[in-house]
Amino acid sequence: MKFRAEIDVMPVKEILDPQGKAVKLGLTNLGLKEVSNVRIGKHILLELEADSEEAAAAKVEEACKRLLANLVMEDYSYKITQE
Repeated sequence: MKFRAEIDVMPVKEILDPQGKAVKLGLTNLGLKEVSNVRIGKHILLELEADSEEAAAAKVEEACKRLLANLVMEDYSYKITQE
């Protein structure tokens, strides 16, 4: 079966996010003073073959832990849907 995984990788809350700070400053300079915090991360789409949703989730977990996220500095979450 074919599955699609949508993965979000974000810096952990305890880590400073210089990209987010730069974007927040830019938004403030544009007059959007209501924005109080910005965090910048990655959104990754994977299409994969697996026998079941559980097997697809196991493959996505492995990809996140071994390559897509730096677990010291980033958290990840994902949603899997069948194609």
